[in-house]
Amino acid sequence: MKDSEEKRKGEKTILDGTEDLMNEKKVLVASHKRDMLLCAGVFTITTVASFFFKHTASDPSLNIAMLYTLGVFIITRYTNGYIYWMLFAIMSVLSVNFFFTYPYRDFNFSIEGYQVTFLGMFAIAIITSAMSTNMKEQARQLAAQEKELMEAQKEKMRANLLRAVSHDLRTPLTGIIGNSSSYLEMGDKLTEEEKRDLVEYINNDANWLLSMVENLLSVTRINNETASVAKSLEAVDEVASAAVIHFRKRFPEAEVRVKVPDDVVMVMMDAMLIQQVIINILQNAQMHAGSKKPLELTIDEDEEQVNFHIRDYGVGIDESRLITIFDGEGYRPNEVKPDGYKGMGIGLSICKTIVKAHGGKIVALNHQDGAEFCFSLPKEQEE
Repeated sequence: MKDSEEKRKGEKTILDGTEDLMNEKKVLVASHKRDMLLCAGVFTITTVASFFFKHTASDPSLNIAMLYTLGVFIITRYTNGYIYWMLFAIMSVLSVNFFFTYPYRDFNFSIEGYQVTFLGMFAIAIITSAMSTNMKEQARQLAAQEKELMEAQKEKMRANLLRAVSHDLRTPLTGIIGNSSSYLEMGDKLTEEEKRDLVEYINNDANWLLSMVENLLSVTRINNETASVAKSLEAVDEVASAAVIHFRKRFPEAEVRVKVPDDVVMVMMDAMLIQQVIINILQNAQMHAGSKKPLELTIDEDEEQVNFHIRDYGVGIDESRLITIFDGEGYRPNEVKPDGYKGMGIGLSICKTIVKAHGGKIVALNHQDGAEFCFSLPKEQEE
């Protein structure tokens, strides 16, 4: 039984290896076919154009030489390997000799300077091929570096989100379990006011969990491969209004002053995700800023982008955290405010992820009377 299973595994490995080789062979054959068709196509077009100059120009020799030289450049740039530019260079020299030098439609290798022409075409092909190969290698290295950088950024974002999620979910769950256990075990000994306080704590923690779930669902709307979102043309005033209404449902006592442009401003965005960004920042300001005045949401625009400003009038942000506050690095797992609210770890990290997926930027800064979060979305044409 064990031997037969190992045999099946061995056969499967062999089949997988054979399939990979066949796929590589198919890719290689397709690449060679493409290069051969390109070589034949460029040679045909160059030769036809040379006949045109032969019958229209008074001295076509220079034009014809330049056309075939251009063909060598194209072949070396857009084909793989050395065989194609060598073949094209030989065909070009033979074509010039056969079609465009006397006696026409006959080969004459005794023409004065023919050897120089032949060597010149090969020299051009070799130099161009070397330059093209170097450019391709540099492009490949740049692409590999960009891919590694993107993977590193993704891994960093995953680590930050995981750290934030692990704490932000565990803390309210612990509070819910502890307060509900107290209510069940000591319900007959508690006053109505104490019972109400316990239920209020449970309700606050449950709302916090709901906020975390909504943030996590927001991340699932972002394409993991391209870090992009499905966008449509939306009115920014409607998106801001919907976000403020949703925020006020959770914080009925909160005051938010909204200022939008007089004209209707349309931007390509995922409306639900941008609403989540606004809600997260408003929620962060409401819970942590201790703002002495109403929160402010201001939207303005310029020729290239639409800007969202969310300002509070509270304690501000520690200067050392301004740069890393969206990465989760400025977030401290042991931060629990006296009012029982938790840190914003995952919320602000997701704000940055959403805005970057839209091609925008987000920053945090302090002003004289508090803190301000600003993010911008680029103006794009509807696809």
